[in-house]
Amino acid sequence: MVVGTCTVELHLPEALSLKDKRSVMKSLIAHLRQSFNVAAAEIDHQDFPQSARLGLATISNDAGHIHATLEGAVRWIQAHRPDVMVVDWEIAIL
Repeated sequence: MVVGTCTVELHLPEALSLKDKRSVMKSLIAHLRQSFNVAAAEIDHQDFPQSARLGLATISNDAGHIHATLEGAVRWIQAHRPDVMVVDWEIAIL
C-alpha cells in the first residue's frame, strides 16, 4: 500500500470575508473529492479570508497513479478555478 499526500497553498483574492472563503473552499473540496476520489480538507490559515492551505490524500498500490492523481487535482484547480490562485504545492509519497 502506498499513501500520497499533497499540500496546496492557495490565494483567494476575491474572498473579502471568512464567509466568502468558506463558500469557495466548500465548493472546491466537494469537486476534488468527487472528481479525483481524494480526501480533501482545509488544513491551515482558517482565520485568514484570502489564504488557505488545502490537504489532499489518496492511497493505491501504484505510486505513479497516486502522483498522477494528485498532480491532476492541482492542475484542475489551476485550469478551472479562476477565483483561486495556486501559490505553491508539494506532493509526498509515503
